[in-house]
Amino acid sequence: MKLSVKHTVDRWFNKIAKNPALSVTVSILWLMVVGWVAFGWNLGNTGLIDETEPLFAEASRQMFVTGDWITPFFNGDTRFDKPALIYWCQAIAYHIFGVNEWAVRLPSAIAAFGLVCLAFYTIQWYLAKQDELEQVSRPTRRYLTSFIAAALMALNPETIIWARTGVSDMLLTGCMASALLCFFLGYAGKEGSREQGAGSRGAELITNVQSPMSHAPFLNKWYLAFYVLIAGAILTKGPVGIVLPGLIVAAFLLYVGKVREVLREMHLLVGILIILALSVPWYALVIWRNGWNYINSFFGYHNLERFTEVVNGHSAPWYFYLLVVLLGFAPYSVYLPASIIRLKFWQRSHWRSLERFQQFGLFAWFWFASIFAFFSIAVTKLPSYVLPLMPAAAILVALLWSDFFLDTKTRQTIPVSPSPTPSISASLLRMSGWVNVVFLSVLATALLNITHILGTDPAISNFHELIQKSGLPVIAGLIWLVCAVLVAGLLLSRRWNYIISINLIGFVAFIIFVLTPASFFIDRERQLPLRELSAVILEAKQPNEELIMLGFKKPSVVFYSHIHVNYLKFPKEAVEHIKNQAAKGLKPSSVLLLTEQKKFLQMDLQPDDYKNLSTKGAYNLVRVPFKKMKNEKIDIS
Repeated sequence: MKLSVKHTVDRWFNKIAKNPALSVTVSILWLMVVGWVAFGWNLGNTGLIDETEPLFAEASRQMFVTGDWITPFFNGDTRFDKPALIYWCQAIAYHIFGVNEWAVRLPSAIAAFGLVCLAFYTIQWYLAKQDELEQVSRPTRRYLTSFIAAALMALNPETIIWARTGVSDMLLTGCMASALLCFFLGYAGKEGSREQGAGSRGAELITNVQSPMSHAPFLNKWYLAFYVLIAGAILTKGPVGIVLPGLIVAAFLLYVGKVREVLREMHLLVGILIILALSVPWYALVIWRNGWNYINSFFGYHNLERFTEVVNGHSAPWYFYLLVVLLGFAPYSVYLPASIIRLKFWQRSHWRSLERFQQFGLFAWFWFASIFAFFSIAVTKLPSYVLPLMPAAAILVALLWSDFFLDTKTRQTIPVSPSPTPSISASLLRMSGWVNVVFLSVLATALLNITHILGTDPAISNFHELIQKSGLPVIAGLIWLVCAVLVAGLLLSRRWNYIISINLIGFVAFIIFVLTPASFFIDRERQLPLRELSAVILEAKQPNEELIMLGFKKPSVVFYSHIHVNYLKFPKEAVEHIKNQAAKGLKPSSVLLLTEQKKFLQMDLQPDDYKNLSTKGAYNLVRVPFKKMKNEKIDIS
């Protein structure tokens, strides 16, 4: 039965490989399914998430409304945190689809999906070139590896979170990672002519996968795409958009000893001019308009200081990103050590002797290691910083598994690797598999006891009780516990090639039955009250009436109410401010106050001093008339 299934799979993939139209159709369908599950499903069905997402959404809305495409604004103040590309993309989405959550998140989802598609193509091309070189046909290996790589790249916690969030991180990753893939296609394609003597049979085996070699005498099309995408990365997040890809490419070329050769064929000077022509004009305009305020804020505070100092309290120990990769790329992260060891990247003479396209795994390693090291050195640490290394992690793990996706005639229990890297040892593979079982078991146990691990949320008073009643911890724990048992069974029966599929299926089940319901639950309890209060504010607010938010900052209120908010931290500060406004005799003679119940009680207002307009969740919206405040003494002691 087992052999029959393998023969059926092999026959199916051979049929796909011999029919270009069918292979394209199957590939597109697979990418669409993976992309929809990971990035499209319920993308705009939950509200914006405080604190960061509404900052981008509102700045883009301001750009869309005012027509000022140079200087981003939020709540009446300039917002110099990030460059303009993410705002432009969201504003264009507003123009096409309207101002809504779906449009806010669409640029991130498109960036993620485009990256997954390009990675799928790159791996197909790489494995086809390997088959051509060896004059063999392995369609099962080629298609399964590219299918798995696309799924691993899309279906991991870090990618899903940021691809479904309307901030700049996924757009940066899409530009940067796509640029790196384009570089490798240009780099590897330059030796395309050297394999032409491999025989007509080898050429016939590459169905539907064209060489990325550009025959243009001036600039390879993939290198051109590399430069354009680097400019996009610079316009998304600044200097890091060129520093990181430059570091990765330079380290890789130094290692393989091809710096001068490749820089000449890349037409580096032309490339730099392309990057400057695309990215510098906006920076020149925003500096011309805002001067040193922009230079000090963006280049000084948001770039240099974030690397050299702790910004906004985002400090973490040296091993922080080990935990981020372990959990952010879970559950496949347990196979990263084996994937890296399999490469034996320290054997420099071996890697330098290979054809360029055969260095794909080594390139993915330099991609992963460079980003990991760069942000580990940086003093300010955030989980999203290492998002650009997740595609490299997916490639490394997919290449590890490619050795198990051979046809039935060549497949062995522990296969002899047909790739440029030696096969993984049986002991290392078994060890990684059992680590997988332990990790899934620990994860299941942690989720079953999640209420004892999570802290409290001031916006949800009965947070733990609601989570327990939802039943989601039990469902999550059972999903991963079943996966642990199945992986253990596969290890004992030595059916290695199914292990990664169990992890993927488990994660898809986790998305459908846990993460999606949890996102609706959290949105209902945490964000919906603020959206409802924003609607009340729109109806109740009098012309020129000030809105004060006391004790917390929720930018989503600015986005949903389209009203300027005055943020005040302390109750006594709010009382003083209201009395000062009352003394000025302003019209209208009242302010709107949005605050949490406990902060409101600390203001010691009498019942006659305010009018309660609405209470939603943990928040109160009241109107405070000036006439009640004029004659009261201000105690700010």
